[in-house]
Amino acid sequence: MTIGIIGSGAMGSGIAQVVATAGHTVRLLDQNAQALQRANQAIETSLNKLIEKGKLTTEAAAKIIAQVHLTQDMQAFMDCELVLEAIVEDLAVKQQLFRELEMVVPETCILASNTSSLSIASIASACQQPERFIGIHFFNPAPLMALVEVIPAVQTRAGLAEEVRALVESWGKLPVLAKDTPGFIVNRVARPFYGEAIRLLEEGVAGIATIDWAMTELGGFRMGPFQLMDFIGHDVNYRVTESVFTAFFFDPRYKPSFTQKRLFEAGYYGRKSGRGFYSYAPGTASPVPTRDAELGQRIVQRILAMLINEAMDALFLNVASHPDLELAMTKGVNYPKGLLAWADELGLPQVLGTLDSLYDEYHEDRYRASPLLRRMVRDVANGC
Repeated sequence: MTIGIIGSGAMGSGIAQVVATAGHTVRLLDQNAQALQRANQAIETSLNKLIEKGKLTTEAAAKIIAQVHLTQDMQAFMDCELVLEAIVEDLAVKQQLFRELEMVVPETCILASNTSSLSIASIASACQQPERFIGIHFFNPAPLMALVEVIPAVQTRAGLAEEVRALVESWGKLPVLAKDTPGFIVNRVARPFYGEAIRLLEEGVAGIATIDWAMTELGGFRMGPFQLMDFIGHDVNYRVTESVFTAFFFDPRYKPSFTQKRLFEAGYYGRKSGRGFYSYAPGTASPVPTRDAELGQRIVQRILAMLINEAMDALFLNVASHPDLELAMTKGVNYPKGLLAWADELGLPQVLGTLDSLYDEYHEDRYRASPLLRRMVRDVANGC
């Protein structure tokens, strides 16, 4: 199978490595020749690390590199069976790309976008054959992250999502099927991890180091929310938050914070810029957390209740199946356990009680409990 990848940045080159490793011929396109060379070098560097770890032979790495063909000409896609774009998150730019692409590729070629936040239906609408369009969303870095979200649009032909899911699985990835709603699964369900942490900071409940300590040491998350936002970059994380908020018709549950917006506006993007919530300047001492177990548990309980509620609502609205929701959050953002299983462990009445208490305190719609959560608690109380 010959697969085209458009965009040779970190994501595009990573996807190219994944599909080439699976044995496919890859055409990697970028208008910038230097970017293509950097992508080729990035793939070689990644493969060399696998060789050093004994996970790949030199011969196998050379074969993978030989599978990747660099090009600046879209005509190279004339024999492709699948073309996936991984370019800038701009709807108009993506639509124009696919208008041009359809004039080159065979009629049977599957067209796909790696978008993390744009509507698949909107991108597909630019195509003359929107029924062959689908979302295939990798997570960065693509060679290391197992999860891939497969998102059919309303125009996508019946059966294509299942075909693509099987194909992605053959690449050694873990595909999950998501409805074409803002943020899909991971970027939707994970929003409270960032948003509620910032809210706790803004209220003065605790500082960034204490919240991060609570979520890692007591909650079991690999990174705290402020560490993770600095790692992702506020230029990315804030924009995704803003995009999801707008796409949900300004639902208060996804409302961005002025605290993060100011960091974004100042260019304090996090690790990549040397400053975000934390300072990464040489010699700068990290803030010391307040290791108060009772305070820490309150922090974990509040953020976790919001995360569980979001997962419950995604299940209620058929954004994804129960197994796919659990897989997405454990493999997409490395949560210590699935949120729905975590809800059962904590007890649904406790989760609902936390949310209702927050709603009673603030009277803000961001704290409204999912109808599914409320229904399940009622069913438990009635012995159903």
